[in-house]
Amino acid sequence: MVKPPAQRPYVILNAAMSLDGKIASRRGDSALSSPEDWRRVHRLRRRVDAIMIGINTLLVDDPKLTVKGPRAVGVPLKIVVDSRARTPPDAKILTHTHKGGVLIAVGGRAPETRVKALRKAGAQVLRAGETEKVNLKLLLKKLGKMGVKTVLLEGGGTLNWGMVKAGLVDEVQVAIAPYLVGGREAVSLVEGEGFPTIRESFKLRFSGMEKAGEDIVLKFRKTR
Repeated sequence: MVKPPAQRPYVILNAAMSLDGKIASRRGDSALSSPEDWRRVHRLRRRVDAIMIGINTLLVDDPKLTVKGPRAVGVPLKIVVDSRARTPPDAKILTHTHKGGVLIAVGGRAPETRVKALRKAGAQVLRAGETEKVNLKLLLKKLGKMGVKTVLLEGGGTLNWGMVKAGLVDEVQVAIAPYLVGGREAVSLVEGEGFPTIRESFKLRFSGMEKAGEDIVLKFRKTR
């Protein structure tokens, strides 16, 4: 891991992906990781200060974002990018905290009633920007000021695109699973409108690979 960028955390985008680039089927099934790859994911989680997901991932999977194995420091902060504060107060991320803090990043127009309900459920709610959507650059800057140095991004295609488009991803690790999923409505690693040309796209450089069971893990870093 290289030195974090100035004024914001170092961000690692991690995902399990099919051979055809899908991270979930058209019905939302994302069970692509082998047991060996899950062990790799938990090793990654133990190294970072925070784990970030988007609201779509939370609503579909309702993850706990637990960390298995010993850590040198405390439990990572769990972050949900949730522009409209749609996180249910009884979501597992809030009811199974295991002493780890939960931060819900909302937009400037998130209903105050929902914000109050999330705070009552134990979450820290952070307004990032004045518009409807969370300003990701502002969010990362605020996380940096909070002392967060490393973030593991476990987003869906929408959040991944937002982070890539904003230039906020420093490293990518993808476990390629031996499946062909297909489907126009299946979720790709990065969605959104996409870059108009290859020249304008997000360029990475290969930094390594490893095997995790039947999966092949490819690692890349952002070109500077």
